[in-house]
Amino acid sequence: MSSGFDYSLDYKNLDLREEPHLYRVGKGEQGVLLVEPYKSEILPHWRFRTEEVARGSSEKIYAMFLSYKEQDDFVGMDLARKFLQMGYTRARRYANHRSGKKYDEDGRVRPQEPDALDGEKARAARVFYEKYVRAREDEHYKRRRREWVERYG
Repeated sequence: MSSGFDYSLDYKNLDLREEPHLYRVGKGEQGVLLVEPYKSEILPHWRFRTEEVARGSSEKIYAMFLSYKEQDDFVGMDLARKFLQMGYTRARRYANHRSGKKYDEDGRVRPQEPDALDGEKARAARVFYEKYVRAREDEHYKRRRREWVERYG
């Protein structure tokens, strides 16, 4: 398994397309907002405000995933996958809690919103989840991920 995302690198001055061997997969969404040039390429398309917006956003990011795949750019594929995952998790967070805050001032979990399962953000989350799973389960991606983790940690 992955040895974890390396937060010690100087990501502001690092181009991981030029030095992909420095990239570590990590867990979940780790590093998604750090790794350049991918962050700057994908982030402008990442939106989840409504189901319709999420559909366009997830389709664009999934198309980017496929483009990175065609180039056999594992780092790009993994970052696109992470943005799709983050679209799902953020939309779910706002579906569950309109404020985006799961915990109250006392550290207790806030009550779930009444429309958490069928509201606009819940539908947006489902749209992202579908594309996230397609990327995560892509056979080429899974093979390249195994190889990457074995080689670089």
